[in-house]
Amino acid sequence: MTIVGLPDQAVSEARERVRAAIRNSGLSFPTARITVNLAPADLRKEGPIYDLPIALGLLAAQDVFPAAMLRGLIAAGELALDGSLRPIQGAVNLALLAAQTGESVMLPAASAPEAALIDGVKVLGATGLRDAVAHLSGQTLLTPAEPPPPAPDPEALLDLLDIKGQGQAKRALEIALAGGHNLLMVGSPGSGKTMLARRAPSLLPRLTRAEALEVTRIHSAAGMLGTARGLIETPPYRSPHSTVSDAGLIGGGSVPRPGEVSLAHRGVLFLDEFPEFSRRALETMRQPLEDGRVVISRARASVMYPAQFQLIAAMNPCPCGYLGDPERPCVCKPSERTRYAARISGPLLDRIDIIVRVPRLTVDELSRATPGESSGVVRKRLEHARTTMMARQGERNGLLIGQKLREFTQLAPGPDSFIRAAARQLGLTGRGFDRVLRVARTVADLGGSDDITESHLAEAVTYRPKTLV
Repeated sequence: MTIVGLPDQAVSEARERVRAAIRNSGLSFPTARITVNLAPADLRKEGPIYDLPIALGLLAAQDVFPAAMLRGLIAAGELALDGSLRPIQGAVNLALLAAQTGESVMLPAASAPEAALIDGVKVLGATGLRDAVAHLSGQTLLTPAEPPPPAPDPEALLDLLDIKGQGQAKRALEIALAGGHNLLMVGSPGSGKTMLARRAPSLLPRLTRAEALEVTRIHSAAGMLGTARGLIETPPYRSPHSTVSDAGLIGGGSVPRPGEVSLAHRGVLFLDEFPEFSRRALETMRQPLEDGRVVISRARASVMYPAQFQLIAAMNPCPCGYLGDPERPCVCKPSERTRYAARISGPLLDRIDIIVRVPRLTVDELSRATPGESSGVVRKRLEHARTTMMARQGERNGLLIGQKLREFTQLAPGPDSFIRAAARQLGLTGRGFDRVLRVARTVADLGGSDDITESHLAEAVTYRPKTLV
């Protein structure tokens, strides 16, 4: 048995899995020279999903069931040696292909509910090769799979009301999420940076049907959807550790897979201890921040993954973490602080719209702090602002560039003079100037104002400090 058509190692080993699975299922394996041609020959075939179609093709060639039964059927699955079927990755994407071609899908029973998330597609789940053959021969028909119910996101259950004080940081988080602006929080350990970031999903609106399918497809391709999880309807929240590899953050590998920036598509990517991430990984994140997508190029193919994520990063003000702390003195030298801040390059920092300091509150300050607004109250205000943006320009303010930015951020003479003076004082680059305008536009939308005033610009400027330390 020979497999041709540029197979990888997993596909080449299918001949042993298929032979054992057919025999252990009580079926006859042909005693002849067999050539399996995976066309087109110049496209590399990867993974074990070809096991089931190869086995069904061999059995149809022996007239175990009519070969016509395979017409209009997409089959995929990994065979175990005993003939059972193991779950596969990317079941949702196979179902989407079937929806475009008008075909039905046969998958392992564990992966069928995932594919059934796509409306209008007949998805058949088989526990093993024997079940598949019984269905195709008309003996015992398989029942179409049903999609699993949506699973609640535990991060969405956290409420902003749990955090005492930190009014400015909460305000910055609201502005960032409303307009799709990238946010960096700087503060001592224990100041509440991570708590704020984890409550971001509770402030975001639920995904639309089209967005939910898009997010679910990415998680399915990465093999992270699970057998019992339904459509992902809440914005994803990803928080990789600072030791994550470049491929783990951006995507890639010998077999390209989505990275954290794509898994956070339509949701939040939280990078704690921001300067501790590798310089190379952070710099490769510049393209996704600008373009909203990741392109992974290999010798034989190029793969594009969407990556429109909300970046929220957090860092300490210095290596020891206590610069400006009310109770603990900083023990770092000035040169150490400078080197620590320099780990984040200027071009990357220029792509972060909002930088806010999060001071650590004392016990007395925490006890005196009044309860703030709940996530539900802030979410309604945020949704209203987003509705205004979509009605005005068709996208969030954080994505405005070029002529669109100039059109929707026109300033009266007074505000225009104010922002130009602030830009000269802060030494803003052209990109930094545009980002202040975008943030000011979001501040105005949250306040229900059609025009950008000096107060809106003044608040936006406070989120562009001249230095991090």
